[in-house]
Amino acid sequence: MIFDFHVHCFPDALAPRAVAALTENARIISLKPLTDGTSADTEKRLRSAGITGAHVLNIATNARQTENVNKFAASLQSVSSGFFTSAGSVHPDCPDKARVIASLRDAGIRGIKVHPDYVRVSVDDPRYDEIFSLCEEAGMYVVTHAGFDPVSPDHFHVTPEGMLKVIRSHPRLVFVAAHMGGPSQIDGVLELLAGTNIYFDTSLVSIRENERDKLKTLFHAHDPDRIFFGTDTPWSDPVSEIRFVESMGLSSCVKEKIFYKNAARLLNL
Repeated sequence: MIFDFHVHCFPDALAPRAVAALTENARIISLKPLTDGTSADTEKRLRSAGITGAHVLNIATNARQTENVNKFAASLQSVSSGFFTSAGSVHPDCPDKARVIASLRDAGIRGIKVHPDYVRVSVDDPRYDEIFSLCEEAGMYVVTHAGFDPVSPDHFHVTPEGMLKVIRSHPRLVFVAAHMGGPSQIDGVLELLAGTNIYFDTSLVSIRENERDKLKTLFHAHDPDRIFFGTDTPWSDPVSEIRFVESMGLSSCVKEKIFYKNAARLLNL
């Protein structure tokens, strides 16, 4: 079984505008979407690749969006097919973070996604520290974008140094760094984060052929219980992401953990 821990989709009415805006942001790295951004098209694409379920990572890019983003997250988990689970989100300028996190937990949502590059707040900023403390106390995980992002190409808001500060300050937090710790900073990830208590997801690794050898080193150096398979659909081909992970020379037992068992344990699938 293959579970995709990192996908994106949007409410049907919003999907065309959201995908158009994100495509414009991604132009500098020539990424084009492979779905129309709706949940139906996303599920169709992932199922065609042999993926049996997916986790949608929703992002509040401003404080006003938080409530609607989290309503959509809750609605995805009630879809009759049962294909999707989802993460909520909390913006660092949200005025009532504790209430938002409690409401997500009460709705059966087990964690949140943050994207410091989109909100121009570094991951080790005190405003995120409050969010991470609340999630740690509530037993909820946090997924963060990491490394290069075309929305902020000249300044990385999630660096290995910043992530190391987070996991040292919040040792009980399940803190997941997307993209195996982030493109364009693999050396720092290997030096500072490999073998620590951080978690990684594998999303979008297939386009990083220039970092293949170092990524292979990271896959083998890190605890296999702390790696989740992800694609970053619609921004990558799910089949290519599966093949890349399979090419890392991992044992069948380790691949089973990465492709399904780790996410099943975290999300209680």
